[in-house]
Amino acid sequence: MSKLAFIGLGNMGSGMCANLAKGGYEVAAFDLNDDAVKQAVSGGATAAASVADAVSDVDVVVTMLPAGKHVHQVYFGADGVAANAKPGTLFLDCSTIAVEEAREAAKKAEAADFIYLDAPVSGGVAAAEGGTLTFMVGGPDEGYERAKPVLEKMAKNVFHAGGAGNGQVAKIANNMLLGISMIGTCEAFNLAEKLGLDAQTFFDISSTASGQCWSMTSYCPAPGPVPAAPSNRDYKPGFAVAMMLKDLKLALASAEGAGASTPLGHHAGEIYAKLDEDGHAGLDFSGVMKRIRGEI
Repeated sequence: MSKLAFIGLGNMGSGMCANLAKGGYEVAAFDLNDDAVKQAVSGGATAAASVADAVSDVDVVVTMLPAGKHVHQVYFGADGVAANAKPGTLFLDCSTIAVEEAREAAKKAEAADFIYLDAPVSGGVAAAEGGTLTFMVGGPDEGYERAKPVLEKMAKNVFHAGGAGNGQVAKIANNMLLGISMIGTCEAFNLAEKLGLDAQTFFDISSTASGQCWSMTSYCPAPGPVPAAPSNRDYKPGFAVAMMLKDLKLALASAEGAGASTPLGHHAGEIYAKLDEDGHAGLDFSGVMKRIRGEI
């Protein structure tokens, strides 16, 4: 049985860790939150006392962390992964961080005789729990081939996006598009309803016409048409406003650095920033519908 370490057992990481344990891996789990570790143990993992304890005798380290500073600290800090893992260990970071932060991590890992892949995810908490995430992987072919069997235990789709950092490129570009399309979908439903067309009828028509998109058919922001969508749970996340705003900020910063024009991405960032500023950071990102309707 292959041994893995899983570090970062938050809303996403807990479900991912459980699916790896269910998939037959021997998983050493660590998080600063003791309750999260206990939950991982109940899902089949073994508790680790520290990062060093988790990674000392494994072939692969999987991380799911809040931001780039946490990724660099966990991997390259004094008591971090690189200081305690075996040479040749595969570093598989599933966090969403800046492209340059991922590329710098890959350079540091390679210099220390490790392989680092950036493998951010799409799909949200439900997909993490259900093992149906989409992974976008950046890094060398050799690392990708080693990582793929691990990722497939947590995934519906796994894509190799190219070299180091390209997983993050795919993620932030995808989520910028998602933020834009969600706002547009909310505006369309609101317009239809204001003009006398109920949400279900509009959904039935538009979901089979040229307006069809994931924000409509899988995550409909209008209550009713898609029963599993957060709109039917008063917009409980899901994928929170704060997380969408984080991804939009990463996308827009990268766009500025690359000289890429993203006017709609910029406007989407302003809309989600205002929601966050007004105290709605924990609302599902599809809850922008409430702002468009004038409810918040």
